[in-house]
Amino acid sequence: MGVENAKWYVLHTNSGYEAIVEEGLKKLIDNNNLGDTIFEIRILEEETIEEKNGKKKYVKRKKFPTYVFIKMIYRNDLWFLITNTRGVTGFVGPNGRPSALSPEEVKRLRLDEWVENVDIKIGDSVRIVSGALADLVGTIVDLEPENQKAIVTVQVFDRETDVELSFVELEKINQEA
Repeated sequence: MGVENAKWYVLHTNSGYEAIVEEGLKKLIDNNNLGDTIFEIRILEEETIEEKNGKKKYVKRKKFPTYVFIKMIYRNDLWFLITNTRGVTGFVGPNGRPSALSPEEVKRLRLDEWVENVDIKIGDSVRIVSGALADLVGTIVDLEPENQKAIVTVQVFDRETDVELSFVELEKINQEA
């Protein structure tokens, strides 16, 4: 049994506890050798532009406050361990029992998107293809291939701003013309 048998589940958390739950679950995985059963923990975030006191700034917001997504092979003993993690109020599902997300829901939430054969490097020009910054062009200043993330410098409100984006949100601009 491996990651191909894992499904995505949703945990409900206390308000503002998403990061605490994520950290607690990572410790749970390490302390109980659950790396072959719990594969991924995610808090879905999106980049937005917020205006406050006449000033606009770029911020990350939780797409689903009080929810944490977990990819795992479900077992009854895990239910007890996970629901007793600080900040977790329970699984989303009937009577607090886990109900796995459907393949359509996983696709819509972009939980399993992974870019193979990434052809970008530091210094490349890229176009942002989704989110609040869609259609902006920027330059890659740092890469985290293991996390499928890139730091991109873009012009926002006449200032250069570094933003962290997923590889699936980027499209390389072919500079040969």
